[in-house]
Amino acid sequence: MRRNNGGNYTNPCLTMHQPWASLLVYGIKRVEGRSWPAPIRGRLWIHAASKIPEAETIRAMEDFYREIYAVNGIKDLKFPENYPTSRLLGCVEVVGCIKCEELQSWEELPEGVRLEGQTEYCWLCEQPQKLIIPFEMRGQQGVYNLERKIYDGAARGLRPVEPPYPVKFPLIDPRDPFSLKPGSLTTRNKSKGTAETEEMVPHITYSTNDQYCQPDQ
Repeated sequence: MRRNNGGNYTNPCLTMHQPWASLLVYGIKRVEGRSWPAPIRGRLWIHAASKIPEAETIRAMEDFYREIYAVNGIKDLKFPENYPTSRLLGCVEVVGCIKCEELQSWEELPEGVRLEGQTEYCWLCEQPQKLIIPFEMRGQQGVYNLERKIYDGAARGLRPVEPPYPVKFPLIDPRDPFSLKPGSLTTRNKSKGTAETEEMVPHITYSTNDQYCQPDQ
């Protein structure tokens, strides 16, 4: 388990609306979309907000995940029996954060995972765990630290979840837990493309008038 969090987070938690919160903790949702980059790496606790989800919203999201899992041949998804609110549900491991366009073009990933990229920043989540008994608590905005007494009780009540289709997001640099960050895949692909071009045409030299154009980031 990684504990290389950025900032002053000790037991970081994120409050999410249902049904997205439970889908993440159950390992069905593997990418959390936000308009801002993930400030941490490592364990992130997931808390369900107080708003009760509408039945139409639940059906729409369950249908969405049925469709993207079917792309990879998974047709028997088991969704949560209920979507509790105002509860601490469990946690995931945030292993990276990249831009939406990077996720969508990441060919090493299954197509269904790439289809989860819907917002500007994509938080990449692994190793979901859920609480046997969700804790009732109030949430906050943004990423915040759990109270120590809540953390102590919750840490003892976690159980691993077997996702329907586990995915491992490879780090750019295995020695650096923050290497999978916005722009990292774009930079890697550009460098890789340059290297492959040089290998394909090792004997060609360019005049000073030649220009090598790369796409904008």
